[in-house]
Parts: sequence; structure tokens; C-alpha cells
Amino acid sequence: MAIVGGGATGVELSAELRNTAQVLSAYGLHKLDPRHDVGIVLIEAGPRILPALQERVSTATAELLTKLGVKLMTSETVAEVAPGIIRTASGKTVRADLTVWAAGIRAPAILSQLDGLPVNRLGQLNVRRTLQTEIDDNVFALGDCAACPWPGNEKNVPPRAQAAHQQASFLLKALAARLDNRPLPEFTYRDFGSLVSLGHFSAVGNLMGGVIGGNMLIEGLFARFMYMSLYRLHIAALHGYARMVLDTFAYWLRRTTLPRVKLH
Repeated sequence: MAIVGGGATGVELSAELRNTAQVLSAYGLHKLDPRHDVGIVLIEAGPRILPALQERVSTATAELLTKLGVKLMTSETVAEVAPGIIRTASGKTVRADLTVWAAGIRAPAILSQLDGLPVNRLGQLNVRRTLQTEIDDNVFALGDCAACPWPGNEKNVPPRAQAAHQQASFLLKALAARLDNRPLPEFTYRDFGSLVSLGHFSAVGNLMGGVIGGNMLIEGLFARFMYMSLYRLHIAALHGYARMVLDTFAYWLRRTTLPRVKLH
């Protein structure tokens, strides 16, 4: 099979599918060799996978995926996807019984129909650092649907979960100020690093990027623990710590029967 897009989704999916192939083999559901008979190709248009993360994180992830038997094709732009085959702009062909498109993001089309509010090429609403849209101070946007400036960087605030979390916390205060007719603060994004789960096999990432001014590369069991901990903190933020503890306990009881493949 082929996965188009070497971002976090494509990388995690390739590792999870390799794990799934091994699980199916262990249960005797097929007689194929999970490493050699089930081929997985990850195609990325850029020069490396995980282009949004630090290069050393990308390098460490590429090494792990190669060990898992995932073939990496970088600097290859997909020109055509046809039944059973993929053709790249350089003239290469990849035979694939199944193709998964995981390249790039695009905001819902409905955003471009909101009474003329300006959007960027990805369909995101253009907002100021107050998270107000450019032409209507009464409309706020956050998360993946907002193109918010990131001072000190050439790009906008990245469409990631930690950015949306920070923007939601910011809007709690900004909307209160708006209702009281007080000046609005400006949103400042703090990059706390990134973690990429490789399922049962490992995890890699960089932490503390927005705290110490640099990046600390982590991988292996510690990275997996941090990945799971961040997810549990996300559950706590949504439902409270009591429910998070119960959810963790319930997950521990039924983890052997849960599928590991996830998309986010």
C-alpha cells in the first residue's frame, strides 16, 4: 500500500499499519509475512518526512521507519493516482493495492462563504493576533480554521492541537474583555515541542522548544510515556481530572481488545 504525505498523520499511520499486520499474523488471520509480504511506501513531496518538525526528529523517525520495513520516497510529487498505481512527477511508478492520501490540510469550504470574510489559499480565515477576522471585529476564529500571524516566524501559527488549546484559553479571556469593552490582548503562540507516536514500536519528538529556547530530542519509551501523558492531559482539559482517571483505568482494562490504528 502507499501513503501520500510524510507529515505526522502519514508517519503514524505507516507505523500503525505495520503493527496491525504483525498482530493479524500473530492471530493467524493471514499467512503473509507482515514485514516482507505487506509492503508500505510513504511518499513525501519535500526533501524529508515530518517537514514541520526539527530535522533531527525527522532523521530519527526515518531511521525507525526504515527498520520497520517502510519504504520512504522523498522529493517525489504525486502527479496521478490511478487504480492500482501511483505516478510521480519525476516519472516513477508505485504499484499499490490501497492508497491513502494524507498530504496537507484544507479548511472546510463553508469558511469561504461566510459573508465575504477573507480566507487564505488553504481556506482558513485570515485573523489578526487578537484572533478577530480582518474585516469583522465581532467574528473570532481559532484552531485549524484560523490563519493567525506568528511573530518572529515567516509562517502562521501551525494548525496543531497545542495551538488550538492555547487559542481556546486565550479566547476565554479575550471574549470577556470584549464584552466589558476593554482592549483585547494579542495571542502569542508558545511551541512546547512535538511528539510523533510510532504505535507499539516507539515514539520520537522534541520537547521544551518554547520554554528553554532550544529543542531536546527524545525517543523510545520516554517519548511514548510523554505522548500518552499529553493525551491524558487533553482528556483532563475536556472532561476534568476525575473522568480522566476513570477513562485511563477503563482503557487499561480493555486495551488488549482495542484497535491501535487512529487518525487525527
